[in-house]
Formats: sequence, C-alpha cells, structure tokens
Amino acid sequence: MKKLSARRRHPLAAVVVLLLALAATGGLYAAFAPASKAQADETSQSLAIDEGKKLYSVGCATCHGTGGQGTSDGPSLVGVGSAAVDFQVGTGRMPAQQPGAQIPRKKVIYSQAEIDQLAAYIASLGAGPTVPTKAQYGPDGADIAKGGELFRTNCAQCHNFTGKGGALTHGKFAPSLEGVDPKHIYEAMQTGPQNMPSFPDTTLSEQNKKDIIAYLNAVNGDDTESPGGLELGGLGPVSEGLFAWIFGLGALIAVAVWVAARTAKAKKS
Repeated sequence: MKKLSARRRHPLAAVVVLLLALAATGGLYAAFAPASKAQADETSQSLAIDEGKKLYSVGCATCHGTGGQGTSDGPSLVGVGSAAVDFQVGTGRMPAQQPGAQIPRKKVIYSQAEIDQLAAYIASLGAGPTVPTKAQYGPDGADIAKGGELFRTNCAQCHNFTGKGGALTHGKFAPSLEGVDPKHIYEAMQTGPQNMPSFPDTTLSEQNKKDIIAYLNAVNGDDTESPGGLELGGLGPVSEGLFAWIFGLGALIAVAVWVAARTAKAKKS
C-alpha cells in the first residue's frame, strides 16, 4: 500500500506564526516595561502640583484665596506663571509679613524644592511666564555694552545707572540690584513685580535681558573695579555733586575767612 503523503503546510503559515509570536512579545513588553519618559514626567508634574497645592493652602490661601482667585488682601495669582512665584518666594518677599506700599526682600523660608512645587501649582491655574533656564540669563553670548545702553534707557530712572536703587513716591522704592541672583533679575523683567513695569519678549527680547544682566554683573560683580577711585556708593552725579558742594564750597569759605583774617592782621600791624 502506498504510504499516505504528509500534509503540506500552507506557504503563509510560517508568516502567521511569526506575527503571532511578535504580537505576544509586544503584549508582554507593554505589560511589564516601565512607563515612558513622557508618562513619568507627567506623573512627576502631577505630584509637584499636588504638593504645591498643600503648601499654598497653608501659606498663601489666606491672602490670595483658596483657588488663587485673590481677595481684598492679595491679588489674583491666576495667569501670573511660575516665574512670578519663583521670584516672589525665592527672594523672601512672599509670604509677606504685613501689607504695605512695598514688600521688601527678606530671608527665604521655603526650600527650592518647595518653591518649585508652589510654582507648579500656580502655573496649573493659568498660563504665564515660566522660570527661565540658565542659558537664558547666563553670561554666554551677552553684550555688556549693549546691556548698559538698554539699562540706562529702561531701568536707570528708578534703579540708578548702576543698579544701586532709589526712592520712589508714597513709601515705594526701587531696590538695589547688587548681589541679586541673575535668575531673579530675569524673572523681575518678565513679570514686573510690585511697582516695576513688565518687559515681555516683545519689549525686551531674551537677548536684551541677557545683555542687561551681564551689564549689572560687570558694574556690581565681586571683581568690579572703580577706575575713578572713590565711587560714593555708585549713586551717580547727585551724590557726587552734593559732595563737591559741601566740601568744595566749605573749603572755599574756609580759605576766604583765612585770607580775610590774615589781611586784617596785616593792616593792624
């Protein structure tokens, strides 16, 4: 008897088996592989917002409202962005000790991690200026001369021409910029805190802000030298003129009195 011939497989059977194996492998990978970077970042951001909301409820809600909508004691925080939070809390201005014409800089009570969490929560309430990166405010690629020109045009009226600060009306003042973190200077230009106008990128570009920060570091840095000698606090022509008026005129009066006394003595003799 003839042997029964073996059943021949369909030519596509091997392809089907391979696809099934790949599908099974992919399903197992999807089930057991770690979350993607985007998912991890989203989870981390959600946790930061949750922690920031807790901090906000304890330290900020009394004045700014439970949802950041503002009250009679504090403005709305919807849309101020993370940069405003990083500046205000990072310089110790917030939480404020008491209301007044201007909230001064003071010791920071939150850690940077807590500030980041607060900023994440406030940013979730509405889009606004974001915290700048070091590449935005760092010295690389900055034009110090251009920064000085921009500073004298836009900032010197209040902060003095080297950023030493100055008095304004009704108890307000422009604070000194000496020793201020470059990041906070950038954020102040972005957000316009308190009496300061804001300078968005449409007014002062990112490069312009970088140039201004580089200029301030050049005139107020630790290695800055004063080629003119006694700088009188860097307050400019007002203090220099006052010094010349008081001591210069005083010296002239003293010389005039001495000459008059010598002349009168000579006549008597």
